[in-house]
Amino acid sequence: MRTTAAVLRDVARPRPYSGSAPLGIEEIELGAPRGGEVLVRIAAAGLCHSDLSVVNGDRVRPLPMALGHEAVGVVEQVGPGVRGLTEGQHVCLVFVPSCGRCKRCDEGRPALCANAAAANGAGALLHGPSLLRDASGDLVHHHLGVSAFARHAVVAEESAVPIPDDVPFEVAALFGCAVLTGAGAVVNTASVRPGQSVAVYGLGGVGLSAVLGAVAAGAFPIIAVDPVPAKRELALRLGAHHAVAPDEAQAAIRDLTGGGADVAVEAVGAAPVMADALRAVDRGGRVVSVGLPAPDRTLDAVQALAFAGEGKSLLGSYMGDAVPRRDIPRFIDLWRAGRMPVDLLHTGSLPLADLNEALESLAAGQAVRQLVLP
Repeated sequence: MRTTAAVLRDVARPRPYSGSAPLGIEEIELGAPRGGEVLVRIAAAGLCHSDLSVVNGDRVRPLPMALGHEAVGVVEQVGPGVRGLTEGQHVCLVFVPSCGRCKRCDEGRPALCANAAAANGAGALLHGPSLLRDASGDLVHHHLGVSAFARHAVVAEESAVPIPDDVPFEVAALFGCAVLTGAGAVVNTASVRPGQSVAVYGLGGVGLSAVLGAVAAGAFPIIAVDPVPAKRELALRLGAHHAVAPDEAQAAIRDLTGGGADVAVEAVGAAPVMADALRAVDRGGRVVSVGLPAPDRTLDAVQALAFAGEGKSLLGSYMGDAVPRRDIPRFIDLWRAGRMPVDLLHTGSLPLADLNEALESLAAGQAVRQLVLP
């Protein structure tokens, strides 16, 4: 079938994206679902900083590529052998389609699936090569097995998590990346317990979702750190107890926690912020890094003695160490109960044609989660 998608052909450095227009809205050919795959009509897709990192070249991906990795939609066709998904079913799409057979999947850590990582890195799908072709018949790569800035997508069945039909698309879209990554980092990776103190550095969609996860886990106090006043205000509305600018963070965290936080979540993707987070946690504290720095960045100015001498830990968390079919339903239940107001992350909605302008807003720190409504 033919569909419309946002395609990146060349990285765009520097900004402005509104002028260089790196994303072209193209008519492309989409192959039918093969064994283990489903065709999904995209209802809403979130614009995430990970999309921006591909556009600006921080995350090197094979080009051309149809972007978008956080979305919700409706199953329109199922391929051979698909079990547990039916036509008409609402699904939340996730960007790691775990194979269930590799070492990490066997350990119960599907977010680190080796076969999914290989397929995602190649711009393919878990069950086979790309199904996308442009008007000239040339291959277009899939973005993280989803390519959701489009009217339709074919994904591996492992990328689609069934959700109740009554969850609004504008809410459900955010669970596949922002909530899984941010809340998952708190609940799964850090295993925050009630009464533990949590500092969150960086209040984009993932960082604010970490605030939501900390609230749901019963953390106290929760301290949100960001240079943008509006984002600090939103963090307070979401349940953070304090919100401070980065230059105030070290002193404020020490004073508010009596020495240092039990857990710090770094959601910026910047090595200096990781170092700040390590300084902000108390003896025995844990830093969880969920941001994605450019591959050439290194972690410097960290006191090596902080680990053995002070018992601190630096933990990486990819997709919040989530098990999507377990975690998305339970996070939706928390949303229903009013304990995880994910809808407050929604900055605004836009058509595919406005994606380049939306990249500009995201890069400038003016937006949390903009939703593309194809």
